[in-house]
Amino acid sequence: MTSGLKTPSSYYIELITTFPPRPITCEAELIATQNRINSILDRRNITQDDRDYLNVLGTLVYDYEQKHEPMPVLKGINLLKALMEEDHISEKDLVGIFESKSQVSEVLSGERELTASQMQKLAEFFHLSPAGFLE
Repeated sequence: MTSGLKTPSSYYIELITTFPPRPITCEAELIATQNRINSILDRRNITQDDRDYLNVLGTLVYDYEQKHEPMPVLKGINLLKALMEEDHISEKDLVGIFESKSQVSEVLSGERELTASQMQKLAEFFHLSPAGFLE
């Protein structure tokens, strides 16, 4: 027996027997694994064994998605729009960076380009590199 590893509980054995964690090789397996994760997360009381099992399944999903579903790289105005949506920021929240709401609207609609100063201020506001706002 390997030292340092604790003996799994009968419940954990049941988890891995019912839905054995294996590398995900196709979309159907990804969906099945995500459904299994969701079924556990929907329970009222999640045990440490559940957390450990979810960690394994989550790692398998992450590995598959990294290979088959790379995240798009957002730059410039698309990055700004995504950050605003994610952080629930409205145009009026950025007036201090752009001087007026109309300038914010013009930048977001593509009528006006970001200036170096605005990129720097946006980078400070969102805690990112200014390079992310370059097109």
